Amino acid sequence: MHLSPPLEPMLARSVSSLPTGGRQAVFEQKTDGYRAVVFAGPAPFLQSRQGAALAGAFPELARAAAGLGVEAVLDAELVVSGGGRLDFAALQQRSRRRGASAERAAAQQPAHLVVFDLLEVEGVVLLQEPLDRRRARLEELFAARHLSAPWTLCPQTTDADVARTWLDPAWGAVGVEGIMIKDPASRYRPGVRGWDKLRARTTTEAVIGAVTGTFSSPTSLLLGRFDAAGRLRMIGRTTPLHRAAASELGAVLRPAGQDHPWHGRRFSAGWHTSDPLSFQSVVPEFIAEIAADTAVDAGRYRHPVRYLRLRDDMTADDVCG
Repeated sequence: MHLSPPLEPMLARSVSSLPTGGRQAVFEQKTDGYRAVVFAGPAPFLQSRQGAALAGAFPELARAAAGLGVEAVLDAELVVSGGGRLDFAALQQRSRRRGASAERAAAQQPAHLVVFDLLEVEGVVLLQEPLDRRRARLEELFAARHLSAPWTLCPQTTDADVARTWLDPAWGAVGVEGIMIKDPASRYRPGVRGWDKLRARTTTEAVIGAVTGTFSSPTSLLLGRFDAAGRLRMIGRTTPLHRAAASELGAVLRPAGQDHPWHGRRFSAGWHTSDPLSFQSVVPEFIAEIAADTAVDAGRYRHPVRYLRLRDDMTADDVCG
């Protein structure tokens, strides 16, 4: 029986460290893109993680899937590069285009597929095969078909020290946002969180510009940095504050007046909603040290950051971006 769309991809759960205790694992780079399951063959189909069709927005990838020369189902990350790094904002813009507009975008900023798994090839379904065998078949496919752009084989290693280097901020700067950690003996389980994902994180500083909740007991912080023109630009929001942090911040933060740079502004409650976020502006005088991952779009962190502490040794003039 052949696989057919929509197919739920196998998923990952977030972890905070690499495995210990001699556990067998393989490591793969986690690139900053869209998940894509590619049904290659005469009637190609590219689906998103949720099962939506992607071919209309990425016609060059549909053509590549049609021209693979063998019927296969591949699991991959769909990426777009620009300015020397993977560009998630450009990927989002491309995903909304269709027809002639999509073709122009494909010529100007082509997409690529970073392939990390092979689920079916030449009529043979591989879901029950262990990961190391699926990887071997995938490497054989790349070699036999002499695959090049837009096809890219995802880097993989069994060396934890090599994997640690992928967490370096230099990799984050080009769009590698972390590491996938997998059991080489594992089978492919659609829809199951059977892999681990470790995000690359770094510490940095930002101005506390507003809070959610109340001034005396904030639940999260809205953070900003001053640009070259002296404007306070929103860069992110923290995860919920622990009680001790909320108490510490509530004792020092001061409500701002109508002269606050964010007075009258609207911010969305999240990346995937247009619902407005209810917040209270504070005098932008305190600096927070935060832990953030490397996914940044147009100067704003895509995922919530984690508050670490106040930086009493710094002022707002020290934080620019």
